[in-house]
Parts: sequence; structure tokens; C-alpha cells
Amino acid sequence: MQIKNSYFWFKSALEPEECQRIIDQGNKQISENKNSGADVSATTFGNSHKQALEAEGFKPEAQNDKTTEQIKTELGVSDGDVEKAHYVRDCEVTYMNDQWLYDRIYPFIHEANDRAGWKYEFSNSEAFQFTKYGKNQFYSWHADGSSCHLGKYKKAILGVTPKDNNGMFPREYTDDPNLINKIRKLSLTINLNIPGEYEGGNLKFDYGPHAKGKRYHECTEIRPQGSIIVFPSYIYHQVTPVTKGTRYSLVLWTLGKPFQ
Repeated sequence: MQIKNSYFWFKSALEPEECQRIIDQGNKQISENKNSGADVSATTFGNSHKQALEAEGFKPEAQNDKTTEQIKTELGVSDGDVEKAHYVRDCEVTYMNDQWLYDRIYPFIHEANDRAGWKYEFSNSEAFQFTKYGKNQFYSWHADGSSCHLGKYKKAILGVTPKDNNGMFPREYTDDPNLINKIRKLSLTINLNIPGEYEGGNLKFDYGPHAKGKRYHECTEIRPQGSIIVFPSYIYHQVTPVTKGTRYSLVLWTLGKPFQ
């Protein structure tokens, strides 16, 4: 899909006090979840995150900011070998449904959707994801969702659809009737850190091998604390490994009917 604007940003949209409020709540929830025995490790749709592969008996290496094509070329292996030998995500997450967050942030999504020229239809959103990246943690190349009917959320059936150890359904299933048969349309991420609190952890986009100009783009606009980035959920992106400090972000996905 060709678009004129691949992302839209708002510099320092949230106040420092709001960012710290989110960080404090997120850290508290992660700590409480750990103490209760819950797994706070972030997951992936294909179970290619570190903890899932280790649970299967593999000893995966970090993919970091390399593409699958780069690893295949370096090692001379197939896609399947790369997927089992390298993990693409390692960080901690918790979720928030506070109404003040939706009231505060939703206007930015609507404005970005209009001013960027996307004007995508969407009607709902998932819970906010608070993400914590420590040293060497990252989330390699991925898209947040597909844009066709095969990417729609399926209805989870209580007692039939399996749950994980935390009582969560598989990522493609939901028991929220508002999300069934919908796909992720727009992704939003907010930098909660003061500049200099961490190094690395760069948000980068992959516009594809035939993109005009550079294929890879580092999004520096997100660096000021409280800055918001909005982009279509089908665009490939990553967070590079954090080399120093701790990176905190807040993520949200809006959902609507598949593109027609």
C-alpha cells in the first residue's frame, strides 16, 4: 500500500508529570504481576519471542536489529531455521485501561489520521500497552497487524479456546465483542523518558526495498519526552536494543473493518 505520509508526530504532547504518572503505574503493575507469579514477558503472534522459544527447548540468539534476510545470508539457512534460532522480542509489558488515558490521547489519533491523509475507518482500540526495555532488550522487525480479512480477530470461546499460564487467549483471539472481525488500523507509541535516560532503543521504520530514498528510517521525532508517533499498523518497524538505561513507552492500537 502506497501512502504519502508513513507516520505523523506530535512533539512533547504529554506533560512530564503525565509521563511519570504512567511510568509509576506501569512499574507498579509489573512488580505486582511478578509477585503474583504472572509472566510479564512480551509476546509475539508467531511465538518468536525469547521466552516462548526457550520454553520449546531452543537456545535462541537475539536477532537485534538485523533483518531475516541478513541472517539467512550470513548463515546460509532457511526462514524456519532463522525463526527457531533467533528471537525477535525481549521486554516486559503490562496493560492499562484508565479512561483518562483514552480521553487524553484519542484526539491525537484522530488528528493524525486526518492530517496525514490516511482517513482510515476505525471504531475501537485495545488496552494501552506499557512497555519496559532494559539493557540489551529490543523488539526486532515486525508489523503490528495485517490489512486483510485473514488478520481479523477471531472470537474466543470460553472453555474451548485455550489460555496460557496467565489466563490469556492466543494473540489472534479475543473475548471482546467490539474487536471481533476487526484488524489493527493505526498504531500509536509515546516516549515516556526524559532524553538521556537511555541509549539505543531507537524506533526505526522499514519502507521496503523499492521505497524512494532510504529504505530504513530512524524516527528521531519521538525522542523528546511525551512525544507521540502515529502510523499505519501494517508498516514494518522495530525498537533497536537498549544499550544503557531503561526505555519506557506506551502503545495503543486502533481497530476497524479490514480494508476493502
